[in-house]
Amino acid sequence: MKAHIVVLPGDGIGPEVTGEAVRVLAAVSTVFGHEFTFQEHLFGGASIDAHGVPLTEQTLAACKSSSAVLLGAVGGPRWDASPVDIRPERGLLALRKELGLFANLRPVKVHPALVGASPLKEHLLRDVDLLVVRELTGGLYFGMPRFTREEGGTVRSVDTLEYTKAEIERVVELACKLAAQRKRKVTSVDKANVLETSRLWRKTATEVAARHPGVAIEHMLVDTAAMRLIASPAWFDVVVTENMFGDILTDEASVLAGSMGMLPSASLGEGGPGVYEPIHGSAPDIAGRGVANPLGTILSAALLLRYSLNAETEAAAVERAVHATITAGLRTPDLGGQQTTRQVGNRVLEELKSGV
Repeated sequence: MKAHIVVLPGDGIGPEVTGEAVRVLAAVSTVFGHEFTFQEHLFGGASIDAHGVPLTEQTLAACKSSSAVLLGAVGGPRWDASPVDIRPERGLLALRKELGLFANLRPVKVHPALVGASPLKEHLLRDVDLLVVRELTGGLYFGMPRFTREEGGTVRSVDTLEYTKAEIERVVELACKLAAQRKRKVTSVDKANVLETSRLWRKTATEVAARHPGVAIEHMLVDTAAMRLIASPAWFDVVVTENMFGDILTDEASVLAGSMGMLPSASLGEGGPGVYEPIHGSAPDIAGRGVANPLGTILSAALLLRYSLNAETEAAAVERAVHATITAGLRTPDLGGQQTTRQVGNRVLEELKSGV
């Protein structure tokens, strides 16, 4: 197999964690007899510093022509004062839009050795294995009009929440297909008691689920979902929800795994390259210290292998290597350990090579 992977290290700890994931992908290439090439581009704040924009046309073109994109993290306090249109995060939103990425998959599993790293009681974490499918192209993050202005002495801000039926259909369709490969249960999360968009979401989700008779669907208000995610997380199998709700709920779910540094994600469209990244931010407070947790990014690389390269055997091998690394007790400080980013990466490489 040949694959060309664009790497966008981004800001803060992004270069450190993507560096370890690239090492793992290169090892997969060697061990399994593939030919992976890597091309790195500036993105986010680093691109603003060098080019004045978070996503250049050259970087976008490279991403569009790639097999997949591996992303680190973007943003940080040094760019907080930037105009909203050229903030690092706008580059990420633009990349998702330009690549047609409509679904963000965020799996959450609790490793038995990390139960103590979570603030929740052990019995609540037993059998937790859920997948959040977050819609990426609609909602408040993209709605228009969007403005802040003074009117008659009053400063007024407006954000617009908008969804089309087609946007909802395609993401719920994907959630149902994924659930059919798991425990055959979908929880659709909305705020249908208040929001018009959520009423359309619920109606559409019901219609789509009816085309999948082997999959059960339930509807849950987002506030109830937020509570149940902590009180009884094993309840969930596949959770599908709109853009902002998904963003918030998956950050909440990171406490189940013990650290935001543990959770991967895959952003997928309809046939083009996917974007793979950990859910954590750029963590500028620890950047350059060599203590960032690389496992979320390495697990994102496993998702890259699975969803963009159709390499299930290779993806499973990476996931087993991460599992073995955690079982052996190698942990970065966010999980209460003393190992460095590179030491954890080295152990994953050892486990990958010995386990094949």
